[in-house]
Amino acid sequence: MNFNKRKSQAGFTLLEILLVVVIIGLLVGVAVVRLGARSGEAKVVAARRQIDAYKTALGLYELDNGFYPTTEQGLSALIALPSSAPIPNNWKGPYLDPAVLRKDPWGHDYIYRLPGVKNPTGYDLFSPGINGVEGDDDDIGNWQ
Repeated sequence: MNFNKRKSQAGFTLLEILLVVVIIGLLVGVAVVRLGARSGEAKVVAARRQIDAYKTALGLYELDNGFYPTTEQGLSALIALPSSAPIPNNWKGPYLDPAVLRKDPWGHDYIYRLPGVKNPTGYDLFSPGINGVEGDDDDIGNWQ
């Protein structure tokens, strides 16, 4: 047997492999931290875009009927003819395509109020934000 042949064979030691695994782990950790912040920003942008879509639909509803849905009728009036007063005579919905009320990026319902607290001459439309609690600093609404 030739033992010298074994020593000349190329290969990685356990220490070298562990070092590479640690380096890869550190790189993944840094990427997750950086992308985690971006994910939060992307959800805020997504909520704002959905609010814009609802604002457009509410504008079309008001254009057709001369008034916005009441708080009680809510955003559901955009996808189905309301059955409570005031019943619109010229409803041409659904005003959303697809005719679905979406939740905000954190899984909460969007909140609609007429008249609004932030917009007393119009309506408030907002997401309660990441914590789901309305009225605090992370709300995302049509007044921003």
